[in-house]
Order: sequence, then structure tokens, then C-alpha cells
Amino acid sequence: MKILVCGDVVGKSGREALKAYLPVLQKKHELDMIIVNGENAAHGFGLNKKICQEFYEYGVDVITTGNHVWSQRDFANDMDSDPSVIRPLNYPPQAPGKGYVVHKLKDGRKVLVVNVMGNVFMDELNLAFPAVDNVVKFYELGKDVSATIVDVHAEATSEKNAMGYFLDGRVSAVVGSHTHIPTADTRILPNGTGYQTDMGMCGDYQSVVGFNAEQPIKRFLKQGPSERLMPAEGPGTLCGALITTDDQTGVCVDVAPVIQGPHLINR
Repeated sequence: MKILVCGDVVGKSGREALKAYLPVLQKKHELDMIIVNGENAAHGFGLNKKICQEFYEYGVDVITTGNHVWSQRDFANDMDSDPSVIRPLNYPPQAPGKGYVVHKLKDGRKVLVVNVMGNVFMDELNLAFPAVDNVVKFYELGKDVSATIVDVHAEATSEKNAMGYFLDGRVSAVVGSHTHIPTADTRILPNGTGYQTDMGMCGDYQSVVGFNAEQPIKRFLKQGPSERLMPAEGPGTLCGALITTDDQTGVCVDVAPVIQGPHLINR
């Protein structure tokens, strides 16, 4: 099975990058499934129903999120009615939506997608590791599901790295989101789980993590009151990870970073 997971979509540039490059990647790799982190898709903060529909039209199957999942307040009311959008698993149980989904492909194969938020330097939520463990243990890889993908939305690289080894052999891949910078550590862990600390973002890389550089620089210089960050609107690049799994066991047999678009050097 071939599964493409795309990093955080930031604003209009990120959405246009998906629209432009997903068909190219679908044709090139004959993808079985597409997962996208959409938490910054609505003008840099949050997600809305209209954008979700756009993503589905581009071929996206599941949308993960993160700490900005409810930045567009009305979207909290829409989450329970859209099973293809998930929020971090370790929000309190009474929060809207859910933290995982079992997506069924047209050929009957099932893929478990889990979204969890880190605890280090992030919002105070329930512990991430027990939350993921309590879901994964009920879906045996290669038996109950054909593949399991975990999107770890976290700031600390060590926390994502630890999650990879914690789940090694029990899931097909652990991929990180949130920092918007693609890391160069894509690999298969000892027991067969594909891993990348951060997939990067889908957006304009002539920016500070997808936002116009002027406002972040002012914040670091502490030049007066903070201004709202505005997404950069230049040509966007799609970044993510292409995961290939064994159809019988569900373990990862290949994982590769994906970079489509301008600005980043991709050899």
C-alpha cells in the first residue's frame, strides 16, 4: 500500500500547492490513500468546512489537525458530522470530534489514522503516550488493519523521536507535524515502523514557517505590540512523506520525503 502524508497546510499558498501537486503525485505513485494535516489551512489558523470539501475534491481521504484545530470557532460544530477530520487524541473526551479514524479503502482494506499532540512546549493536554497506546493496542497491524499512521503534532523533536520508538513495530509509520520545517531523518526503525520527525509544511517557504517574515521579526525584536501573523502568499511547496507498507504485515518497507514546488533544494 502507498500512503502519502502531507505536512501542515498554511494558508492559500498551501492549499494551492495541494491542488497543483496532489494529482501529479497520485499519477506518479498510484497512491492508495492521502492524509493531510490541515490545521493552518484557513488563513494560517484553523480549518473550516469549505476547505475540507476542497481537500476531498483534491483526493484527500483523512485530515489531521493540531493545536489550531478550533481557531475557526464554527468548525467545532462541524467536526462531529465529518468522520474524515480528526483532532488530537489527547484532548479531553468531551471535546468535539475524535482523535482517530479507521478509513476503509474501496478495495476493503482498512487504515487506522491517529492524531496526537505532544506535551512538551504545547497546550496542556492528557499525556500523549498512554493516549496513543490505548488506541493502537486494539488494532493489530496486519490483522485488524492493513496499516496504521500516527501524526504526532509536537514541538519537541525528542518527544516525536521517543514516540517513534515507543510505537516501533506496532504501527506502519510515525510522522511529525507542527514545526513546519522538514527534517532529514526519514528512515525505517528497527522493528519496521517508518519515521520522520517533521514532514514540513505545505506553503510558501520564502517566509518564517509559512508567515510573512516582518511580523515574526518584530516579535523577536520586541518592537511594540505583537501584530497578527499573516500567511505568506508566494508560490507554495508541498512537503510530506510517502509511506509504502507490506500488504500482509502492515510494516513499512519504504519511506521517503516528498518535496514538490519551489525554494527547497530537492536532489
